[in-house]
Amino acid sequence: MMLDMAHITTLTLNPSVDVLTTTAQVMDTHKLRCTAPQYHPGGGGINVARVVHRLGGSVQALWLGGGSTGVQLADMLDAEGVSHRCMATAQATRMGFSVHETQSGRDFRFVMPGPTTGPDALTQVLQTLKSTALDSRYWVVSGSLPPDAPQAFYADIARLAHAQHKKLVLDASGPALMAAMRVGVYMVKPSLREMEETVGRPLPTMPQRLAVAREWLANAWCELVALSLGPEGALLVTAQGTWHAPGLAVPVRSTIGAGDTFVGAFVATLDQMYPDTSPDTLRQALRHAMAASAAALASLGTALCQAPEVARLLESVQVISLKD
Repeated sequence: MMLDMAHITTLTLNPSVDVLTTTAQVMDTHKLRCTAPQYHPGGGGINVARVVHRLGGSVQALWLGGGSTGVQLADMLDAEGVSHRCMATAQATRMGFSVHETQSGRDFRFVMPGPTTGPDALTQVLQTLKSTALDSRYWVVSGSLPPDAPQAFYADIARLAHAQHKKLVLDASGPALMAAMRVGVYMVKPSLREMEETVGRPLPTMPQRLAVAREWLANAWCELVALSLGPEGALLVTAQGTWHAPGLAVPVRSTIGAGDTFVGAFVATLDQMYPDTSPDTLRQALRHAMAASAAALASLGTALCQAPEVARLLESVQVISLKD
């Protein structure tokens, strides 16, 4: 099921069928009595598309998949009404398994590597982007690469986005993120841990984090840096200004999918305000992203957020301008 003219196209190269269960306490050796499993479509770009769709945005999800788990993932996206296209692979889509420990509130996440793809599948990805995302304003690439994909593949997508005049939003880390930024992207959304891994050093203070983000802007590697800081909230660093949104006080049931939810709400807001990219629009995008990610924190697994809860939390979001 695909839209003819989606404003936002997401790409997920290593999606998953996410399985969630809960148990009182995770221990070795013992049999752990678990609750009935919940199943959700998973993978960065797929989660972003689910959020944009729930917030009323125009979106389509492109993803690599195969086997019975690929069919299951497609059925779940259909059930949610998310427009999508599967680029078929010979191997089955992976599954991800999460256990929520009710006594402590901790999440235990077991992430499989996913299937290998090969150069033909990656060529198919680029061709599909060219042919099906012509009307999109934003391309959102989020999630891990397949095990055998070159670290430079996101850079190939960045070059294609430049050629097609698309705004590329990238949620990645490490060498794959750096390779794409050296080509140039519109927006990156690392977590603090991912930024530290990318630059190869700890960044314990706000000035250190701001310095890295501003260096990326000065090098013309990106136009927007949205840095998620966990309980500290998030930073948005642009040439037009720098803003900090403190984290909201919500009961945290799971951190899974909160970053994807942030990206989905941020890009959905940008698209609704298009072509306005004024400081006020960027602040509004940050506010919606914070409200949506807080709603996701209050949900188990990759249930993500729902629009009424995002609207309720939006009133509590504060955005503080940071001056040099």
